[in-house]
Amino acid sequence: MYGENQNVSSEFHSSADYYGAAPNINPVENDGGKEKKRKKSHPFLKKSCSVLAAGVAFGLAASLVFVGVVKASGIDRALENISGLSSEEAGSDGTDKAGGDGQTADAKDSDKDISKPAVPVVNMSQSADGYSIAQIAEGAKPSVVSITNKSVEELTSMFGTREYEATSVGSGIIIGQNEEELLIATNNHVVSDSEELSVCFGDDEEKVAGAKVKGTDAGNDLAIIAVKLDDLSDDTKASIKIAKLGDSDSVNVGDQVVAIGNALGYGQSVTTGIISAKDREVTIENITANLLQTDAAINPGNSGGALLNMKGEVIGINSSKFASTKVEGMGYAIPISTALPILENLMTRQTRDVVDDTERGFLGISCQNVSSDISQMYNIPQGVYILGTEAGGPGEKAGLQKGDILTAFDGISVTDYNGLKRTLQYYKAGETVDLTIERAGANGGYEEKTVSITLGVNENAGSGQPEDESGAGGEREDGGERGDGGENYGGGSYYTDPYSFFGGMFGN
Repeated sequence: MYGENQNVSSEFHSSADYYGAAPNINPVENDGGKEKKRKKSHPFLKKSCSVLAAGVAFGLAASLVFVGVVKASGIDRALENISGLSSEEAGSDGTDKAGGDGQTADAKDSDKDISKPAVPVVNMSQSADGYSIAQIAEGAKPSVVSITNKSVEELTSMFGTREYEATSVGSGIIIGQNEEELLIATNNHVVSDSEELSVCFGDDEEKVAGAKVKGTDAGNDLAIIAVKLDDLSDDTKASIKIAKLGDSDSVNVGDQVVAIGNALGYGQSVTTGIISAKDREVTIENITANLLQTDAAINPGNSGGALLNMKGEVIGINSSKFASTKVEGMGYAIPISTALPILENLMTRQTRDVVDDTERGFLGISCQNVSSDISQMYNIPQGVYILGTEAGGPGEKAGLQKGDILTAFDGISVTDYNGLKRTLQYYKAGETVDLTIERAGANGGYEEKTVSITLGVNENAGSGQPEDESGAGGEREDGGERGDGGENYGGGSYYTDPYSFFGGMFGN
C-alpha cells in the first residue's frame, strides 16, 4: 500500500506428524513343546499405516515445493520487512508495548537490517527526490510575481477609430539582479504595448512596485522587465528570492510538473500535471517554436509563470494553451534551456522607456511579412521583406536593398512587422543600431549580413496623418495598402495577400 504501514501477523507451518509406534511382534513362545500359532496382524492396521506413509511423503513433497515458491517470489523478504516495521513501531528502545524486550539475542547479533523495506513505501504526493507538491509550491512562490500591464489600444468601427485604456495581467519569474535592478523574465506578449507596468510580490497588495521593460524578443515571445531595488521595501526584499533554474533538455515525457502563475488575475495559483510531449512545434501569431506540452492547467494570466520539475527547478516559462471546446489539457511552455541564452542577452540591455511618437526612431522602409508558412513554402528566411527604401532616408543611407529580409533589430529577433513596430517604440531618432538582414546570394541562397543604421525622424508623427513606424511607404500595420496616397518608396505593387505577393515574385 502507498503511504500506509500495516502490521501483519502470519505464520507458515510445514510439518508431518506420525501416529503411534510400530507394532510390537512377540517371538514364538514354546509352551509344552507345542508350537503356538503366530497372531495375524489386523488388516485394517496395515492399511492405515500405508495411508499414513503416503500422507507423510506427500506432505514432505508439498513442503519442499512451497518453500521453493516462497523463496522465488520474495514473500519471505516481504515478511521480514513487515516484521521489521512492526519492531520499529514497538519502540526505538527495543521494548514492545507491554514493556518487554522486543529483541532476541540472535536478532541483536544479526548484521542483516530487516527494517529497510525491500520495496519502498511511497507517498504519491511526493517525488522521488522527497519534495511534495506543497513543498515545491512553498519554495517557488517567492520567485514568481504577478504583472499588470496598462496599455492604450485602438478600436476601429464604422464610426471611426477611438482609443481606450486596456488592462491585462500575466506572471513573471525572478531570475537575477544587478546593482540597481531586480530582473524578471516573462513573455513578450505580457508586456507588449505597455504604457504602465506594475509588479505584485507574494499576492500582497502592499508589495507592489512599478517596472520597466529592459529588453524584449518578440520572435521568441520573451522579455525581461526590471524593478528598481530602491523601490522595494526591506520587507519585500526579505520575502522574495531568485528562482532556481533547471535543465529542460533532461526532462522526460511523463515526468510530473508543477505550474505556478497569476491565473485570471486572482493571484498565485498552483496546478500540476505531467510533461505530455517535448519539442512540440506550435505556431501562434506568426511565431513558430518548439515547446514543452503539459496537461497542467495553463490559464489566462499564467503566461510568464513557472513550470517546475519535482526538484523545484524552473524548466519552462508558461506561454499558451490550446483553447477549444474539443480539447482539454494542452498547455505549452518555452523550455528554459532555449530561453536562457536569450534572457541572459536581454538582461544586459539598457532599461528603456517608451518613446513619444514625435521622438521615435524611423527606418524609412516599406515592407511585407514573411510568415513561417511563406518561409517554408518558398524556402526563404522568416522576417520582414524589404520592398523598398525612402529616397535619402535612413534605410537607403544604410545600404538596405529591395529583397533584403530583416531578421533582427539591435540583436532582437524580428519575425513580422508588428514585432518590429513594438521594438522601435523604445528607440529615439538619432540612435545608431545594428540590423541583421538576409540577402540573396549569387547561388540562389541567402547570406546573413549586419548593417548599421542611424534612425531618422518620422515626419508624419504627430501630424494627424497615418503613421508607419517601420518606414511607411506601402504597408499598414494590418498588411494592407495605405489609403492616404502615401509615396510608394518601393516602386512596385503592394499586396494585401502575402501568398499572392510571393507567389508572383517566385512565379507560382
